[in-house]
Amino acid sequence: MIPFNKPYLTGKEMHYMYQAVYSGKISGNGVYTQKCQKYFQNRYGIKKALLTTSCTDALEMCALLIDIKPGDEVIVPSYTFVSTALAFARQGAKIVFADSREDHPGMDEKTLEELITPRTKAIVPVHYAGIACDMDKVMALAKRYNLIVVEDAAQAIEANYKGRPLGSIGHLAAFSFHETKNVISGEGGLLAINDDRFIDRSEIIWEKGTNRAEFFRGEVNKYEWIDTGSSFLPSEITAAFLWAQLENLEDIQAKRKAIWNTYHSKLQSWANHNDIKQPQIPSYAGNNAHMYYLCFESLLQRQRVIEQLKDLDIQAVSHYLSLHDSKYYRSKNYEIDRTFPMSDRYTDCLLRLPLYYELSKEDQQRIIEALKSIRLQPVSSNGMDKKVTADSNA
Repeated sequence: MIPFNKPYLTGKEMHYMYQAVYSGKISGNGVYTQKCQKYFQNRYGIKKALLTTSCTDALEMCALLIDIKPGDEVIVPSYTFVSTALAFARQGAKIVFADSREDHPGMDEKTLEELITPRTKAIVPVHYAGIACDMDKVMALAKRYNLIVVEDAAQAIEANYKGRPLGSIGHLAAFSFHETKNVISGEGGLLAINDDRFIDRSEIIWEKGTNRAEFFRGEVNKYEWIDTGSSFLPSEITAAFLWAQLENLEDIQAKRKAIWNTYHSKLQSWANHNDIKQPQIPSYAGNNAHMYYLCFESLLQRQRVIEQLKDLDIQAVSHYLSLHDSKYYRSKNYEIDRTFPMSDRYTDCLLRLPLYYELSKEDQQRIIEALKSIRLQPVSSNGMDKKVTADSNA
């Protein structure tokens, strides 16, 4: 079986984890934590970076930092992972969903202004597949209406907007190091603070609402409970694992980009012939090769492709279920006077192909040939699949 994902180990993870264990400091905020945080600050121009146990935790820290309260509204894309919305919903915010773009699953920036009300507190653009949202438009709206921008950069390490690293543009940002990401620590995340207003408080929230970090730096004689917060920082063992990955970031990225480019070029003629949409990258965005996806014409067509690839021992998977149609959100009985046609389309039609560092050229070619061999169902004008009468593949 060719899996959808396979975590990559550089070979140094166990060595650094061993060093962390025998350093006598394994509870967090030790040498490796600080090395990882400085790496992000120096490489991406982030003012302050804090490792967290997950991207979800980083987003929850954002909600605390911007003081989300019941009744506040936060704009997020519907086509995203639940954490993007959950972090703010937990603080009592009403989540206001934006539809996706026609050319890309990211939020449709031109629809955002109509979603803003006097209760809007923040906009959370998600850089889906590591492809940037139009941050000039988002930041201009935030400035006009005095809003906070939290970049969900879970998939966006090494990606950029007009040459600027993603995660360094919004007031705050969150990264993920889940095992499906470009660089990993099993579970893990990072909070990026780009606005001076949030720097001092971020470390207090990170350390359970105390000034413990200041105490260990010798800046205060004792530490105490001074704010809200939680245990957001990961163990030093997790940071040591991550450091081995960051040391090899450029090699990892080069391999992932080669795989992405091979998919894109070798599937282009077949995709065009069958009206299957390949990823489109706006001129302002870079590509960090986080994922390679295809967008089919219908839910049924995609499901048949998944099943036939599975029969050939290839695991390809769908992605998010639109949050506006989730059981939890519907239970809130919010009045929604809008539809989300593009988000619904990506829910039904988007398929992700295997992409990981150790995917061999032979296995990738096998995936490509398998896709081309599948007899796709043509779609009728009413959106229902027709009966196949001929091989529609190039």
